[in-house]
Amino acid sequence: MSTWQNPLRDPRDKRLPRIAGPCGLVIFGVTGDLSRKKLMPAIYDLANRGLLPPGFALTGFARREWENQDFAQVVYEAVKAHARTPFRQEVWDRLAEGIRFVQGTFDDDEAFDRLAETVRQLDEERGTGGNHAFYLSIPPAAFPVVCKQLARSGLAHQDGESWRRVVIEKPFGHDLESARELNQIVNEVFPEESVFRIDHYLGKETVQNILALRFANQLYEPIWNANYVDHVQITMAEDIGLGGRAGYYDGIGAARDVIQNHLLQLMAFTTIEDPVSFSPQSLRTERIKVLAATKPAQPFSETTARGQYTGGWQGGKKVPGLLEEEGFPPDSKTETFAAITLEVNTRRWAGVPFYLRTGKRLGRRVTEIAVMFKRAPHLPFDQTSTEELGQNAVVIRIQPDEGITIRFGSKVPGTTMEVRDVTMDFSYGRAFTESSPEAYERLILDVLLGEPSLFPVADEIERSWEILDPILEFWSQQGRPDPYAPGEWGPPSADKMLARTGRTWRHP
Repeated sequence: MSTWQNPLRDPRDKRLPRIAGPCGLVIFGVTGDLSRKKLMPAIYDLANRGLLPPGFALTGFARREWENQDFAQVVYEAVKAHARTPFRQEVWDRLAEGIRFVQGTFDDDEAFDRLAETVRQLDEERGTGGNHAFYLSIPPAAFPVVCKQLARSGLAHQDGESWRRVVIEKPFGHDLESARELNQIVNEVFPEESVFRIDHYLGKETVQNILALRFANQLYEPIWNANYVDHVQITMAEDIGLGGRAGYYDGIGAARDVIQNHLLQLMAFTTIEDPVSFSPQSLRTERIKVLAATKPAQPFSETTARGQYTGGWQGGKKVPGLLEEEGFPPDSKTETFAAITLEVNTRRWAGVPFYLRTGKRLGRRVTEIAVMFKRAPHLPFDQTSTEELGQNAVVIRIQPDEGITIRFGSKVPGTTMEVRDVTMDFSYGRAFTESSPEAYERLILDVLLGEPSLFPVADEIERSWEILDPILEFWSQQGRPDPYAPGEWGPPSADKMLARTGRTWRHP
């Protein structure tokens, strides 16, 4: 007699989400903004959605002289202030039982020995089974010492029965050489399959929806190539300045901060060929192939632009320029706006320019990918009938209003044949009743599940720097970045960069 099987356990049934097995998470840098505003709320939201094991353990490591209950109070306040899902006392009580804190500095051997003992006790008390992830929410300069301490104390050791994983936040180096050094240091302690480099943009629903839009539909793929696409614009704009972030940002700049990781990954998702499957290996292989075929367009004096915001008025408030922000030297050459032109030398994309731009204190906060199509080769209308007609476009909005807009020409009602642009709009908020999970929820869960699809590997990081390094080298030999007023969309040089080829930037 065959045993009864629950139909909900059928592997083809996608209604039940995957739940992490017994495990724990150790966060280094728990006193920082990222931990308080993103990581701790995301862990609670996962617990609230039933996606963490009942015995899940959360351990904090920092210099503060806290006890377990002090750290638990910090987590509690972060959850109450920033969690996406409603607060439920029973969920919090269960989560709080597994919260621990270890006090110490990164060069303190005794502190890491105490951490190793804490982890061992959690295996006994909470049943975490030796499965632990280490989240390095710390400055990159501290990675080597923490990795060596994890190796020395045995925390990085994993046998066949259990796993140990490390999570690294950007920046992944500041150029190709430093990225290779960082990868070598990390890989000496953790094998590459245990290293998860967080690019939180890849955890956003709309970024993953690029793959669904392209490969689940017959509609777009036939025209997603150089025969029909004129150019692609990828924009990440913020309307805030850099007050309080001088320590991190000065000397780094917009290109290293955003283009090297977020925007190049968005470009890779937009341009990859059909993967054989959606397995992590297949996706990574296609992303690496695209990045390997990508080169910056030359000459850089005509194909790139950089700027630095000045003081002025924005949103009815007087705001300081970068050089007046606290912590920035008065002669800082750090760019707050960067725009570059890339070429993807594959059969599908040869001849299509990709324009990537990012900046602070721009017109509004928005991230989008705009695929701009060529004009129809022959318009059987009067010139005056199509004066209002622009280029067809597919615009994928990553944030804040997640969705997709399609722009095309339509006849204006009336007796004359006048054609102008109209849009069709899909919005996540209106189409689905369930709100999208935060990017960090998805990514932390993927770390605990050992699902690496949305995490760039060492090879991708190094390819990204190979693309950007020549531009950074060119900029370093130039003078100061071009000034632009707050609320504008960058310096005039950015507009000239596109105007040379008869194109204009899209205003999101």
